[in-house]
Amino acid sequence: MKKAIGIVGLLVLLCGGAAAEDRSALEEVHSKHMVAEAMLTAHFVAAALKAGMSKDEIDAVLTSIAERSAVTEFWVSDEMGRVAFTNVEGIEFAFPTDPEAGTQAAPFAALLDGSKRVVVQQARPREHDARVFKYVGVAGVDRPRIVQVGISLPDLGKR
Repeated sequence: MKKAIGIVGLLVLLCGGAAAEDRSALEEVHSKHMVAEAMLTAHFVAAALKAGMSKDEIDAVLTSIAERSAVTEFWVSDEMGRVAFTNVEGIEFAFPTDPEAGTQAAPFAALLDGSKRVVVQQARPREHDARVFKYVGVAGVDRPRIVQVGISLPDLGKR
């Protein structure tokens, strides 16, 4: 089993030692920023769909944001957990629909069934490629969906 690495651990690696309370406060602020990024993404997707934007147009906006910010990945699902919008080309992905499925992405299923509005995950190696990512997700604002933002370890250092 791959061990999760908290943002605190990553920040210690990137920035050197700091008092535990400072690292904990920094991790909390970072997570809150990522929640805000996911919430803004949820509102953007809802407004874009209402305005009639196509999948390609929405994906292009997400790609542009990822190229110009610390957010590495956007994953926005449909009601069934299948990714409908993303800036990542060439990967077909569906979130598990059972929050207890035992995979890294499983806890985000709670956003589909309404049992949670926000899921914050510590940075950890991904199952499919072992790259270290921190993911945060929120529920959709227009319909049941998962709206997830991810930041890779190298991009964490840019924040």
